Amino acid sequence: MEIAAIQIIRRLQSHGYIAYFAGGCVRDRVLGATPHDYDIATSATPAQVLELYPKGNPVGAHFGVILVRGGEHNFDVATFREDGTYHDGRRPDEVCYSDPETDATRRDFTINGLFFDPLKERVIDHVGGVTDLQHRIIRAIGDPRQRFREDYLRLLRAIRFATVLDFEIEQATWSAIIECAPLVLQIAPERIREELDKIWSHPRRLAGFDLLVSSGLMAAVLPEILVLQGCDQPPQWHPEGDVFAHTRLMFSLLAPDASLPLVLSVLLHDIAKPATQTRDEDGRIRFSGHAEVGATMAESILKRFRYPNALIEEVVARVAGHMMFIDLAKMRTAKLKRLLDAPYFDDDLELHRIDCLGSNGHLETYEFVREKQREFANAPLVPPPFITGGDLIARGAAPGPLFRKILTQAQDLQLENGLASREEALTWLDQQDLGAGDA
Repeated sequence: MEIAAIQIIRRLQSHGYIAYFAGGCVRDRVLGATPHDYDIATSATPAQVLELYPKGNPVGAHFGVILVRGGEHNFDVATFREDGTYHDGRRPDEVCYSDPETDATRRDFTINGLFFDPLKERVIDHVGGVTDLQHRIIRAIGDPRQRFREDYLRLLRAIRFATVLDFEIEQATWSAIIECAPLVLQIAPERIREELDKIWSHPRRLAGFDLLVSSGLMAAVLPEILVLQGCDQPPQWHPEGDVFAHTRLMFSLLAPDASLPLVLSVLLHDIAKPATQTRDEDGRIRFSGHAEVGATMAESILKRFRYPNALIEEVVARVAGHMMFIDLAKMRTAKLKRLLDAPYFDDDLELHRIDCLGSNGHLETYEFVREKQREFANAPLVPPPFITGGDLIARGAAPGPLFRKILTQAQDLQLENGLASREEALTWLDQQDLGAGDA
């Protein structure tokens, strides 16, 4: 990808235009990381870029951006510009073309305001970005309040960069984030979700969680999380403290590569405890039905951020079922096998494990499940059934409650080794009352 991007820069420069790498790819290079993509900034206007690349896509020409194909990759080629006023907290109302220094000063943070000439192997720094990279600082360019009011998403981007880069946010920038935090609600939910997901998916997600809370951004985008603060729990089961402390501790226990649905499940698994908290006459704290109520709340929250339906269904099911492990050791073998064979059960089990480690530390049920997984490892947990609906229909049975009951009974026996073959299963079936009149 880099070679293709350099070829575009080489061609622009050979025709007399200034052309540099810009933004995040320069930041990553200076930090010694491999860039994920390459943006190009140039003195060539969109019309001049299209003269050199007639097949370029002018989808962003209004903002001076042409999408240029280089090899197998697409690159944003943007004309150096100066932004006009912002009225929607997202895009400038108009732009005018400018020079590299002016273009750098319109960007969000100093670490993203760098250019790099790959032909001369030279960093061009008009905003002090190299120094801030060296000192591991997130600093808004110019007036931080103005930067954030131009594009409210920059509030979350600051938290994301501080999280993934392990940088400190400079004090004036931090103060502006706190002041402007409520403005984040004017951003489209999808854009908020994308930034949050980058935080949740990073190994340093706990740092991001804390920054969102202390900045006031969590109160704006996920106020339900702050309601967990001060929600007491029975100390014999939760010596770590209130529900907020428990959730935060679980965040710290997630594996670096934890899946996004699992992270969201941790975040939301106890979201309904404040709403369901009661105290007995003796002062005992209870949260009756919190898993079921939490599933409803989780669904509402995830829909608010417009997550895909498949992810919502997975997280909601996990929140609803996270208390099932209490009685799991008492399950009959057939039900246990079906559970272990369920989609995403590994994440269900991991949620249980860190739920325990984030509270009383009791892992007996977790170890029981792991032992059962080893015990069942040599054969499919839920093999194809010996008996199907066709076998019942052939014997005069009609679909209905009894029909389903017979099939379930047959599979239970198969899973528990009560039936060893299809032949045995058919013999068993012939001994059953199929209720031929049940239609």
